[in-house]
This record gives sequence, C-alpha cells and structure tokens, in this order.
Amino acid sequence: MVFNLYILTLIQSTIILKTKNLIFDLDGTLWDSKATIIKIWNEILGKHQLIKKALKPEDMNQYMGLLAHDIVKDIIPGISDLQARKILSEIVAEENKTLHLEGGILYDGVEETLKSLSSTCSLFIVSNCQDGYIESFLEYYQFNDLFVDFESHGRTQKNKSENIRLLMERNQLSTENSVYIGDTQTDYDSANSNGLPFIFCKYGFGKLTNPLYELTITNFSELKFQISDITK
Repeated sequence: MVFNLYILTLIQSTIILKTKNLIFDLDGTLWDSKATIIKIWNEILGKHQLIKKALKPEDMNQYMGLLAHDIVKDIIPGISDLQARKILSEIVAEENKTLHLEGGILYDGVEETLKSLSSTCSLFIVSNCQDGYIESFLEYYQFNDLFVDFESHGRTQKNKSENIRLLMERNQLSTENSVYIGDTQTDYDSANSNGLPFIFCKYGFGKLTNPLYELTITNFSELKFQISDITK
C-alpha cells in the first residue's frame, strides 16, 4: 500500500512538471462572489415574492459552481421551467452588470500568482457560469491579458466536461501538458473525463469523495510551486 502511494505521488509529480497549460475553474478557485451576488438574488426573488426570508451568503456555498437554472429550481421548489428561466434572465443580467462594477473577493495570492504563471504558462478558464460572468471577472480585475481563452455553460449550453474539451480542441491543447484546477467533485470528474490531471483547491466550496486525494493546494500561491520546474 505504501509503495502504491509512492508510485501515485511520483506519477502525479511527473505530470505537473510537464504542465504548460493551466485551465481554471472560477468560483471557489479564483474568487468568491457570494457577497456581491446574494444581494441581487434577494432583491429579484423578493420582488417576485418567491422567498420568505432573505438568503445569506453562506446559503450559496452549496450552489457555487453549479448551473444557475439548477440553483433556482432548488431554492424555489415547484417553480416551473418557464418561470425559472424568466427569473434567471433577470438575475443574470443584474449579476453581470453589478460584478463588472463591484467584482468579488479574490482569494489570497491570486493576482500575484496568475501574473507570475502567465509568463511561462498559458492560462484558461472553464466555468459553469452564465455568459458574461467570466468577462466581468476579467474586466473588473483587468486580467484580460493574462488569459488566452475561456468558455462557459452560458455561452455553449454544454456541461463542464464538454466545455473543457471544446476549449482544448479550439486551442490545440494536449492532455500531456495541460491540467485543470478547481474546487469540486464535478471539476475533478470533468478533468478526469478529458484525461487531464486535476489540482484540487481545498480552500474552495466543495469536497472530493476521495479524502486522500493528494494533488491539492490549501492556498492559491502554492500553485506556482506545484509547477515551478516546468521551464527547467
């Protein structure tokens, strides 16, 4: 058993050393936007009398990174698909406008680490968010020049696994020198289905079904040490 764990660690380290393309999730990986968006959800859901009490930021933890339509359906049991789409349309429009002006909370070390990594690696984002959400993130923090490309569920209506595949095909990325970085089991599964190694952000919103998974970071700044040898 000890020998097997040693071999697994050795294989994982070898993969990371060859990594040149970093594909990131957004919520729970690069930033936390709950404090900004919760006000929007409460305002719109309250206006339509769809909630009895205001949602708290921590209420959204379980939903971050999920499809927005699924979030609405879970928060408002029994709501029709048509009404859910109408409500979501209002929320999305207001979220994109507000996030563009107010942003969210970057995790510690994100700006410095991204700028450092972009000098030797190509950076990408694939998220389950709506169209315009990633753009708001990039524009608010002036990160447009750091990222080569991005993809979202809102733009393609595809799941995360398919969007990772789409982005990789569009940019001619190889599984041998690419990695996906995220904070949920869905992120892990999406990376795995595309043959990508996965780095788990333990500080994010989710957990993995395998508590012994070793390729993890507890602070975003640790990422540059995981791949610090790729140019050597």
